[in-house]
Amino acid sequence: MDRRTFLHLAAGVPLTSLLTSSIVLAETQWPSQTIIIVVGVAPGGQADIAARPVALALQTILGQSVIVENRTGSGGAIGASYVLRNRPDGHTMLMALSAAVVLPEAERVAGRKPLYEMSDFTPIARVLADPNLLAVPATSPYKSVKDLVEDAKRRPCQIAYASSGVLGGVHICMEMFCQAAGIKLLHVPYRGGAPALTGLMTGDVAVTALGAAPLKVYSDSGQLRVLATFGAERHPAFPDTPTFRELGYQDVVFYAWVGLFLPKAVPEAVVKRLREAMRQVMTDPATVAIYTKAGSPPSYMDAPEFATYIAEDSARLLKTVQAIGKSG
Repeated sequence: MDRRTFLHLAAGVPLTSLLTSSIVLAETQWPSQTIIIVVGVAPGGQADIAARPVALALQTILGQSVIVENRTGSGGAIGASYVLRNRPDGHTMLMALSAAVVLPEAERVAGRKPLYEMSDFTPIARVLADPNLLAVPATSPYKSVKDLVEDAKRRPCQIAYASSGVLGGVHICMEMFCQAAGIKLLHVPYRGGAPALTGLMTGDVAVTALGAAPLKVYSDSGQLRVLATFGAERHPAFPDTPTFRELGYQDVVFYAWVGLFLPKAVPEAVVKRLREAMRQVMTDPATVAIYTKAGSPPSYMDAPEFATYIAEDSARLLKTVQAIGKSG
């Protein structure tokens, strides 16, 4: 027992009062140690691309080291559950993809207990909100979505597509497309978007669907071809690429947003300070330039607006998740 604790107890101060005092002290001193931003996908994926400029900017704003730690598996659920196992003092936070909000329901549909619930987290800020884009290698025989659909109808379950993990964002949007087109492709899950992209570029799979940022460098170098965007409008980084709606698939819309979260138990004072810090990050010209150059302009939302957006988006995706569960 340290001297301060002994003196409080000797003076008859209840231990609960001492603990409350310690929490308040911790809040006023936050951050008091290295901050870890946990990303549930592999380096190079959309959430990882979102996290690194944030970490760099937060480090300057908050005056503490900020590192990105990749903890992959289960479509991002491993990373989310890891954050919840840490002390809720604001020094461990989650940078999550949009799939995070439907993964718990997807686990229930599959008959498994979720590793976390989104109600365990407090949304802090939306960072990016990019539609996924359907991509094939430049050497692929598919010059259009029509080519892919026609071949898939001739060869059901024989054309492989890569995803970032079972019931992750890529899996969900690809199955949304397959359901609308009346086709069946062979799902090959990887441990994140970057490995899925590697699988595409090495020819292990025929197609995938990722955000603009990881695809842009390969598209610009002529190594892959983008066939369609899942966005409601054409993507500024791929202005010649049609939307699925333009191609006749009205309900095929999917945005791979990325947002920052804290565990629900983190003190409100810490939440408030991090929200303000993120407001500075997302309006910083240098940070905005990093995202824009990567082909993924920032799409910032503060906590209240972000929470509303999450509720609306997750409700829309449940239909696809439930259909995946029924099809096995």
